[in-house]
Amino acid sequence: MLQERLLAILERKTHWAWPHFAEGRIPLPRLKPHFQQEWEVYVRDFPILLARVLGHRPPHDVAGMLAANIYEEQTGGVSGAASHPELFLRMMEGCGYSRADFERVQLLPGARAYREFLDQASWGKPWVVGAAVLTIFVEGSANERAELAALERAPQTDDEIEASLRKHPLVRIHKLDPKFLELQRVHKKVEGGHRRDAWDAVLGNARGHEEAVASALERALELWLGYRDDVVQACGIAR
Repeated sequence: MLQERLLAILERKTHWAWPHFAEGRIPLPRLKPHFQQEWEVYVRDFPILLARVLGHRPPHDVAGMLAANIYEEQTGGVSGAASHPELFLRMMEGCGYSRADFERVQLLPGARAYREFLDQASWGKPWVVGAAVLTIFVEGSANERAELAALERAPQTDDEIEASLRKHPLVRIHKLDPKFLELQRVHKKVEGGHRRDAWDAVLGNARGHEEAVASALERALELWLGYRDDVVQACGIAR
């Protein structure tokens, strides 16, 4: 079953250094390379990557899903916030970085290889492979199975969302004001529907392309791990 294969790949989307980030072992100034690489690899251009897949003329329902996702990512029009790249930069300002720190970021070798793969997947055919890489792998996490199950329950209330944000490492450990986590707040409010739509779009249109989709996610995982290896080295993290 394709869904199970893809979920198994996502469950391996984890890196040995993640506790250093999640448990606040690294001072905030040393995390700047991590955020810079995230910005340059996909945060800034994610709406553009999605738009390339839309340009391949997928079925009408998929095109509508992608268009809605692009609209929110690029404008914040669904959530009523701002574009997701803009929300990211506001979070960076809250962390004490300047916008100038994100203007001319040089990609590390592993980051460059991963970004080149995302470019190839978004430009390439069949469209369902690019859609799987971007909407399933890039937007997904090792917790995907549990998060999909959670979507079957009632959505989080505003109070529940705020409580979860207070537990975010940037708030709990680095003392960031939760007002700067609007990007995470928006994700919790609107991304649930996008996750369901993404899985429906890929699984409903992958017939005949199952191996290509699974292979693309395996390659994405391999390159993502190499990218994260470079990032942790840049942050001064050692095993």
